[in-house]
Amino acid sequence: MKALIKLMPAAAAALAFAGLAAPSASAASVRDAAPRDGSFAQTGAVFVQTDNVGGNSVVAYRRLADGTLTQAGTYPTGGKGGVLGGSAVDHLASQGSLNYDTGRGLLFAVNAGSDTVSVFAVHGDRLVLLQVIGSGGSYPVSVAVHGDLVYVLNALGGGSVTGYRIFGDFLLPIPGSTRALGLDPTATPQFVNTPGQAAFTPDGTRLIVTTKANGNDVDVYSVRPDGSLSEAPVVNSESGDVPFGISYDRFGHVLIANAGNNSVASFSLGRSGHLAPLGLALTGQSATCWIVRAGQYFYASNAGSGSLSGYAVGAGGGLTPLGNTVTDAGTVDATAADHGRFVYAQTGAAGIVDEFAVGSGGALTKVGSVTVPGAAGGEGIAAS
Repeated sequence: MKALIKLMPAAAAALAFAGLAAPSASAASVRDAAPRDGSFAQTGAVFVQTDNVGGNSVVAYRRLADGTLTQAGTYPTGGKGGVLGGSAVDHLASQGSLNYDTGRGLLFAVNAGSDTVSVFAVHGDRLVLLQVIGSGGSYPVSVAVHGDLVYVLNALGGGSVTGYRIFGDFLLPIPGSTRALGLDPTATPQFVNTPGQAAFTPDGTRLIVTTKANGNDVDVYSVRPDGSLSEAPVVNSESGDVPFGISYDRFGHVLIANAGNNSVASFSLGRSGHLAPLGLALTGQSATCWIVRAGQYFYASNAGSGSLSGYAVGAGGGLTPLGNTVTDAGTVDATAADHGRFVYAQTGAAGIVDEFAVGSGGALTKVGSVTVPGAAGGEGIAAS
């Protein structure tokens, strides 16, 4: 099922989407069915994308009070996963391919092999597929959400970003919003020469894109009032660092996981869009690519070492190492839940999600693990 969107009045488009993409249930009916006894309020859910080339799915898990996960259901996205050339445990080689919008209760998943994005309504640990829409480019790998704006990062063909408005529970393309990144489309291997993530700044005024080895840049676009981006980004060169995953601390500093020198770097972001370095910490691990915030702490995923590296960030952006924690093989994307009390790390070698409790001083204690069906090499994890 693939909804190809033409420019049309917003109301008409929304009605068209409702007819094409939500045959089983509406978002309203899903939310109206929410339990009223508060039984779900003390737990939550974790969603994992399989990125399976035979048919992408999101596997939903109920999060119990102790942080452990129990499988609750599997939901096809209506699209296919993909495998970048040269990848092993990280077929999308990106961060943010599955993104949960807490305000609207919507989950966005990329279908890299189909050039589409799927929109789900979230009801506790259950999902309803509402829409499948073209990604605006080739091989979508990351979704950024802020307010009613959504931007999708496409990895192939030199890379691009395309913008959408959330109208009700559906995405409407923003006319003229696509921006080409201008990367070398022939650079190989693909998995290190495609862009890594698109992420809005906490205030929503900028969109930041990492280019990994294809430029070694952190591109900063300004977001215009109409939702489109500045025609060109401010390009921050990080020569040889291979900038990959993006996060932010409570002071608004930008944190980047760098695969080239296996480090976490912190920056302040100026009004001009330029990044000023504040701190740099080497993980001492291999293939440091992803980074997740869990309350006041941050954890970088090291795919080559099978580990998470923890850090605390000071008011001035300085980084304090908290040590490394062993995971299953091929640590990739991760998410945090319950206000940073738990961290869930995807490990792509066997499609396992490792479950950790965050203790005093940021120490991680493993509380369990689950094997996600059909998810070896997959990426994309989010928590409610």
